[in-house]
Parts: sequence; C-alpha cells; structure tokens
Amino acid sequence: MHNSYPKDPMAVKKGDIIDERKRHPDSCGLVIKIMGGGGGFEKVVCCDHELTEEDVVLKMGSPLGRKRGELPLAVILDEKKLYPNSCGLRVMIMDGGAGFREIRCCGHSLTLSSMWDLKHGQRRGAPPAQSGPQTGPHGTA
Repeated sequence: MHNSYPKDPMAVKKGDIIDERKRHPDSCGLVIKIMGGGGGFEKVVCCDHELTEEDVVLKMGSPLGRKRGELPLAVILDEKKLYPNSCGLRVMIMDGGAGFREIRCCGHSLTLSSMWDLKHGQRRGAPPAQSGPQTGPHGTA
C-alpha cells in the first residue's frame, strides 16, 4: 500500500526530543519524545508557538517552572490508531503541556482526543473492554 504523506529528509525520528523552551523560554515548557514514525511531521502547536525540527534538543532541560495541563505525563499520542495510512507518528508527553493545542503530521491533527492508554491499549477515558459473556439478572420481575 502506498502512503501519500510527504517524506521530508528533515523530519523527526525515533528518540528525538522536542522542547518548547529551546526557542520559547517563557512558555509552559512542553516536552515530547518521538517514539516512532515521523516522516510526515509538520509541527506541534503549544502556547500559540509552532514547534518544528528546530526545537529538537539532545536532552530534556530542567523541569522547574514547566506547567502541566490536561495532557498526563507519559501519555502516548499515536497517529496510526486514528489514521492507518499515515507515517505512524507516536509521541510521549514528557513534561509541560498547559498550552498544548495539536500536533500536525501527514496533514492530520493529533489532539487530546488522540490519547491512548498504555496499559489497556485504548483511548483514554473509554470504558475498559468487556471480555466474556455478560452476567447478571435476566428475565422479568
């Protein structure tokens, strides 16, 4: 199957760390780590800043003063779960994120609704999957 996302030689790669504070020291300090994919990466929008490959750092800076928002730490945003024909960008939230809006990749938007629970492999906030037959009272009273 042919993917239609653009392949940019400057795209992010597994292991890269994007730190909002590299170019925006007075921001909420979002830090994300690329866990996979990234060939179609465009940008991260946080605190009205556009974070790109220019914001990749060798290691995460100090956690002091970073402001967390609705994004829980260590949560995974996985493009492939919502867009199977994408490059499959997967990122982990490392810190900050109070001003997080979206991640743009392959023309797709990953937002808070793209969060996946590592333990259960499903969307955060979704009820746990039921396994086996349902038990309980049957019939009429």
